[in-house]
Amino acid sequence: MPVIVVGNISVGGTGKTPLVLWLAQFLREQGLRPGIISRGYGGTAIIPQEVMPDSEPRLCGDEPVLLARKSACPVWIGRDRVAVAQALLVAHPDVNVIISDDGLQHYRLRRDVEIAVIDGVRGLGNGFLLPAGPLREKASRLEQVDAVVVNGATATPLPATTAPRYHMHLNGEVFYNLLHSETRASATDLRGKTLHAVAGIGNPNRFFDHLRSLELKIVEHPFPDHHRYQPEDLAFSGAMVMTEKDAVKCAFSGMKEAWVLAVEAEVDPGLGQIILDKLKNNHGQ
Repeated sequence: MPVIVVGNISVGGTGKTPLVLWLAQFLREQGLRPGIISRGYGGTAIIPQEVMPDSEPRLCGDEPVLLARKSACPVWIGRDRVAVAQALLVAHPDVNVIISDDGLQHYRLRRDVEIAVIDGVRGLGNGFLLPAGPLREKASRLEQVDAVVVNGATATPLPATTAPRYHMHLNGEVFYNLLHSETRASATDLRGKTLHAVAGIGNPNRFFDHLRSLELKIVEHPFPDHHRYQPEDLAFSGAMVMTEKDAVKCAFSGMKEAWVLAVEAEVDPGLGQIILDKLKNNHGQ
């Protein structure tokens, strides 16, 4: 069974989830039937289990719930990714390629393709390993992956590697209502309002900068990655905007003027080709 790992060598969000969603769509367009596995960070689940669009984020994690809502693929979580992949295949025997959301360091999971995602703004930080720096592994680990994907404009020097490098950008200027997703608003519709911008992601500033690029007036409310929101966190007077990752945990707010920014990854097409070539060489697909 082909396995594609999308991960990083640094802590904090780099843009893996949008890339996983892009990859799932790309593989489906090639006639493949992908399934997604994840650790389920931020959730309490331990044993392998399936994540549904209406699953509880406190149990399954925010990112897996978002993947279940947007990927049109089976999504399974658990601490042991090998066991999770096996459980997914038992439940969905039609799946013929596995995408691992994170797991670059989960070496028990055999993989055919490794993709390392780097935040273009933060790069590799000070270049030191934890706890002195943000790195889970040495920068030389990037020499071993099949592709490096840089999310956003590069603001810091990145190490030179023999692995091919591709670029990804997150696009989005349409918002949907938190309580009524069929209700949409454009950035133009929201201009002139003071918006409380909520972001509990690895790099909140990326979200805030994107909103400002849409000429929106915002009040920043950064929260830790995978934050478990409480009513008092969202006790704002006025309209609110948030990421899709935050939205799966915030429906309890009941705010009618809460808007969610829908984003999609735009990825260099060369990444898709290198993945297909690798799968064909290893499995004849």
